[in-house]
This record gives sequence, C-alpha cells and structure tokens, in this order.
Amino acid sequence: MFADNVAGSSDLRIGLVQMGCVDDVSKNLEKAEALVRLAADKSAQVICLPELFATKYFCQTEDSAQFDFAEPVPGPTTEQFSAVARELGVVLVVPVFERRAAGIYHNSAVVLDATGATCGIYRKMHIPDDPQFYEKYYFAPGDHGYLVFDTAFARISVLICWDQWYPEAARLAALRGAQVIFYPTAIGWTANEAKLVRQQQHEAWRTVQRSHSIANSVYVASVNRVGNEALDAEIDGLEFWGQSFVCSPTGTVLAEANGDVDEVLIADCDLGVIEEQRRSWPFLRDRRVDTYGELSERYIDSVIFRPASSKS
Repeated sequence: MFADNVAGSSDLRIGLVQMGCVDDVSKNLEKAEALVRLAADKSAQVICLPELFATKYFCQTEDSAQFDFAEPVPGPTTEQFSAVARELGVVLVVPVFERRAAGIYHNSAVVLDATGATCGIYRKMHIPDDPQFYEKYYFAPGDHGYLVFDTAFARISVLICWDQWYPEAARLAALRGAQVIFYPTAIGWTANEAKLVRQQQHEAWRTVQRSHSIANSVYVASVNRVGNEALDAEIDGLEFWGQSFVCSPTGTVLAEANGDVDEVLIADCDLGVIEEQRRSWPFLRDRRVDTYGELSERYIDSVIFRPASSKS
C-alpha cells in the first residue's frame, strides 16, 4: 500500500527557488530575495535556494581568484537572508561559498529559522572532480557529518548536489529523524554531450533522488539552477537543466519545474504520510544492522592474496 492514498491534511508547504545566475553577486542576491518573497507570498514555509547561487558556477576552471567570492558564516549573505526570514516568518536554506579560515573553504548551506536565527550549517561531504566541475580545487569536504535541523515547521536535513548520488547520506539523514531532505544543486550538461547522454543523465539524477525518498520514507526536495553559464569566451560553459522537483515518501513527484527559466516551485507535504508509509513498508524496522559493517570499507576485494608458505 502506498501511503499517498491515506487521507490527511498538508501541514508543510515547501518552496524551491530555481534561478539562473550572472556575474554580478548583488544582482543574484537581489533576484534570490525577490523569488523568496514570491514563495512566501504563495504561503511557502520552508524555502530552499540553489547551490552557490550568489555567483556563476565558478568551478568550471581552477582559478585562485575565485576564492575572493568566499565569505564567512555569519557573513553578508546570511545576514541579508536572516533578516528576510525574520520578516517573512519562513525557514530558509541558504547555500554559501564559505570561508572557514585562511585556505579552508567549503561548499555549505546555512539553515535559518523563521526567527532569523541560525539553526546550523551543513558542509558538503562528497566533493566531485570532473571536467568543468573542479570542486576539489575549491572545497574541503565537510567534517560535521550528516546533520538534521529542527526548524519552526519541520525537521529537515540538507545535502548538496554530488551528495545526491550517495544512499548512505540520505539514510543517515533519515536515521537522524529528517522529514524532508533538501538537495540544493548546480547540475548541468557540458556543451559536447549528445542528446541521448543528456537524457540518460537527467533521468538518472531524477531516479536516484526518488529512490532516496522511497527507501527512507521521507520527502525529497531538489532545487537546481537554470541557464547557460560560461566564465569567459574561451570556455563553452555549462547548460544547467533546472527541472527542480519535490517527491513524496513513495517517490511520487508532487511538483516539478521547467527546464530553462526562473521559477518558484511550490509543493504541499503531509508529514503524517511518513508514519503511514513506514507502517506499510517498514524498511527501517527490517534493516539488518548487524550485517553492514563492511560498508565502511572503500571496496571489498573478492580475492584475498596471501603469501605462499615457505618450505623448510
């Protein structure tokens, strides 16, 4: 039985801010605030912005000058949106390029409660290093683990982009009591990727996140950016595919955005569905926790080589 069929009221309204980004930080912040206000006008209670939204996606190259965009927490971006959260009475998930200390930078997201207070900060754990996604050059991996934040409206977890592909991260968030997992994202295609490859990549991205919602009986909300971004004329740039979405604990897509323009996506969530779904499909109950010790291994070799015994 799918718990989506159980009668209940929607007690949480999520807002996702899908947006394109430009070279001017002030313009990006201005647009983001305007879209947050629009989401609040639509009665959204928890609103999430996309990954690294204050700038163009600068990880397309390795350039030490880009570190100048990093800021401390608290800092200008979190102070601006803290005031917005307090004014509107909403919870905000605000991704930032965090300067933790000299030479230590993180791809982070700050959770601001409806009072404007900081609930906490999540630092991206899984850091990619692919063509035009050179994040290992810029970001140290997070060292605070997979956190859950008690907010005015729901208990939420935040994971960031590349974290989307790791079932262990979603599982640990669920085991800590997350009702909603937010995935602020910056994912797109390189210029030379064929249409079929693009379709396969997008479908894989969508499918793996829906699987996290099913396996953990939680809501999943993924927000991407849109548009073509090139850092200079010599780089073809990336095409971000948008299509932000929210899915229920059964993996049902409740709302999905377009692929190419700014959009505020709204989804209503009945948190009682989590309890009902876990009664029907009790995956957490039936976990064989006594058998999973090897998950901490990098890889489990099928053949163990032992030195031949010497003859006397």
